[in-house]
Amino acid sequence: MSAPTHTSGLVYADLERFGEDNVRRELIGGELIVSPSPRPRHQEVADELTWHLRSYCKRRGGRANSAPLDVVFTDADVLQPDVLVLTAEHLDRIGPTHITAAPDIVVEVSSPSTRHHDLVRKRAVFERYGVPEYWFVDLEADGIAVYRHDGDRYGQPTLLGRTDSLTTPLLPGFTAGVDELLGQPER
Repeated sequence: MSAPTHTSGLVYADLERFGEDNVRRELIGGELIVSPSPRPRHQEVADELTWHLRSYCKRRGGRANSAPLDVVFTDADVLQPDVLVLTAEHLDRIGPTHITAAPDIVVEVSSPSTRHHDLVRKRAVFERYGVPEYWFVDLEADGIAVYRHDGDRYGQPTLLGRTDSLTTPLLPGFTAGVDELLGQPER
């Protein structure tokens, strides 16, 4: 379960003091959020998406990374999307230890313990800092919701099912079948 610790006023330097221990720690408004390790299907879907996006970036430029990798929006707002993409024009946002500004695309793959956190709290941070696209891979609904920023906020999501293909104007020529990305449903 994504259980926030009732500690406030933390900043990125506090997160760095934990070191590299494979525990996912994020900050929203200085509040520490600690999440458990994801389930196998979550990781398989995140890996599949990362593979497709990395393959595109190798051919066309840009960078795709999977968690854990900090995106530092401010000292008090630090998130680790499951997958993130920077287009070739924004590779200067890659710092030595973290991403220094909004990625072009962030992806969260749902988990029962983090669903609300991903759809509400993290989405609000992505929206506030102008992340152009937020993809929520909903394993329960067996689809993908694509939120696009209109300059002020995210509009209604485009909902993609298994028979659809995932495309984006941010990555010309990128296409991936949703069925392939989602793999076999959990039984």
